[in-house]
Amino acid sequence: MFSKLIIVDASTVLAGPSVGTFFAELGATVIKVENASSYDVTRTWKLPSEDKNSPISAYFSSVNYGKKYIQLNLKDTHDLKQFKELIKVADILISNFKKGDEEKLGITDTILRNCNPSLIIGKINGFGKDSDRVAYDLILQAETGFMSMNGTPESGPVKMPVALIDVLAAHHLKEGILLAMLKLKTTGKASTISVSLYDAAVSSLVNQASNYLMNNHIPESIGSLHPNIAPYGELFKTKDNDLITFAIGSDTHFKKLCHFLELDELVKNVNYNSNQSRVINRKELQEILQEKISLLNTNDILNEMLSLNVPVGKVKDLAEVFENEELKSSILEENILGYKTKRVSSIAFKWL
Repeated sequence: MFSKLIIVDASTVLAGPSVGTFFAELGATVIKVENASSYDVTRTWKLPSEDKNSPISAYFSSVNYGKKYIQLNLKDTHDLKQFKELIKVADILISNFKKGDEEKLGITDTILRNCNPSLIIGKINGFGKDSDRVAYDLILQAETGFMSMNGTPESGPVKMPVALIDVLAAHHLKEGILLAMLKLKTTGKASTISVSLYDAAVSSLVNQASNYLMNNHIPESIGSLHPNIAPYGELFKTKDNDLITFAIGSDTHFKKLCHFLELDELVKNVNYNSNQSRVINRKELQEILQEKISLLNTNDILNEMLSLNVPVGKVKDLAEVFENEELKSSILEENILGYKTKRVSSIAFKWL
């Protein structure tokens, strides 16, 4: 689709590089420019089991695919000239330079567009373009409310196990760049798109934000539970010691679940006959459901619920997840500097 598109990816860590990978998967030529003296820091973010002498890591591999690699020191006159030569032929530049670096290095938007008036520039920053705070996903999760909601009363605040704020910011930048490409095609004007991790995080608070803005409800750490729906996120142990969970989003779902578990009387009970009452009495409801579920095998529950269109899922680890044959086509392999790498595709949509 983008076989004629040339992208210079001068970003590091996760958000920016994942945008470059997105376009590479769609056929674009993506040239990853790294600092000649330090490279992308995620090359060193290795599990204890990884080869300490390898020039890459699994983390680095996850968001760098189908790219060409070049190392430049933009403080060096020759290397800066080489960078500008790349800009002359590029359609898009992706970067996450620190505040002030563009001026120091002589690569401001104005200077780069003197080289290439049609250049689309996509930027990632932490707390906005005017902030020089060092930003990592953990800090954004802490400062935008995500950690305060995540975890349990026993655990206290817990970060999510993926850099979700980076992922969200990357999606916003992709959308902005695609719109900038459309604008360029229709108006002939190039655009600069700037996305902060902070704004991406806050814009993703959705229902939790409205719960607070409309009702002054400050979410607490309630684990997997949903503040507005029950049973939703409660964990139940089956007869064969698996953990399953339900997303009972309607009274119809609840009625079908109760009928299957031979608990039809709950449907008429004032403590459970509406979603709001189930939220209020969710702990007692969980205990009642658990007693029945503990007598049943996982597959029997899953198969029956799926046949009734009642949302249910088994809690799986990644080994179980990637045993799914349907996911095989989503795993991309590539040799980088002689090392075999794997990652999941950054593209979830399908062409029909």
